Amino acid sequence: MLNRRALPLGLIALSALVGACAERAALTALPVHVVFFEGESAALEGAALGVLRDAADVANRYPTQPVRVLGFADPEGSSAANRALSNARAQAVSATLQRYGVAEGRIRVSARGEVPFELTATESRRVEVRIGPQ
Repeated sequence: MLNRRALPLGLIALSALVGACAERAALTALPVHVVFFEGESAALEGAALGVLRDAADVANRYPTQPVRVLGFADPEGSSAANRALSNARAQAVSATLQRYGVAEGRIRVSARGEVPFELTATESRRVEVRIGPQ
C-alpha cells in the first residue's frame, strides 16, 4: 500500500538529489584558470590579473566550494629554488584572489616545484586555479 504522505517527501528528496548532481556536474565542467609568469618572477602582469578576476568571479558564484591554487616552476635552477619560486607564485595568486573577494579560508595553496615542459619553459612557469571538486 502506498503511503500518500511519504510521496511528497520522497519527491523533495529526489529533487534535492537531482539538484546536487546538477551542481556537481557544473562544477566539474568549470575551466582551470591558468596564470603564466616570466623567468624567475612571481610578479603578476596585466593579463594575469584579468584571468584572476575571472577566477574570483567563478569562485564567488560557488561560495561553498574549495579553491585550489597550484604553483609550478620550470626545471632551470635547483629544486629548492624552484619549490620556493612556485610557492611565491601561488601565494601571489592567492593574495590577489583574496583582494577580489575570495575568502582566505577557502583557498588551499600548493607549491609543486619544477615540472618539465614540452615546447617552451613558459608552460612550466604557471599557477593553476581550480574551483570545486576538480
